[in-house]
Order: sequence, then structure tokens, then C-alpha cells
Amino acid sequence: MSAADPSGARKGSLLRTVKAVGWGFFGVRKDSDYQEDIAKLSPLHIIAVGLVAVMLFVGGLILLVKFVVAP
Repeated sequence: MSAADPSGARKGSLLRTVKAVGWGFFGVRKDSDYQEDIAKLSPLHIIAVGLVAVMLFVGGLILLVKFVVAP
């Protein structure tokens, strides 16, 4: 539980989760933003968005390779 949310429920939007995962893929994040994400975002949501992002990334790489090596 945090002081801002005494009920213990985490309230994070989909956009905030996508941004956090994106910054995680890029590898840079301010510590204050990281701590705020830990407090507000659900780990299950982060995992789900991360898996979707990985699938999109791999699919994009496959399409890029097919485009480059196509006759």
C-alpha cells in the first residue's frame, strides 16, 4: 500500500504501461519514474504488454528479413 492509495489497489493506464515497457526495451528510465511505475502499475499488465511487444518486435524483424532477401 502506498500513502497516495490506502486501498492498496494499483491504478495504471494501458498507455502508461506501454510507455513503461517501451522505455524498458530502450533501456533508459529515470529512477523517479521507475519508482512511480512500480507503485502504480500491475506486474501482470506489464508482463502482458511486454509479451505483446516482443511478438510485434519479432514479427517486424521477420517481415524485414523477408523483404530484404526477397528476389
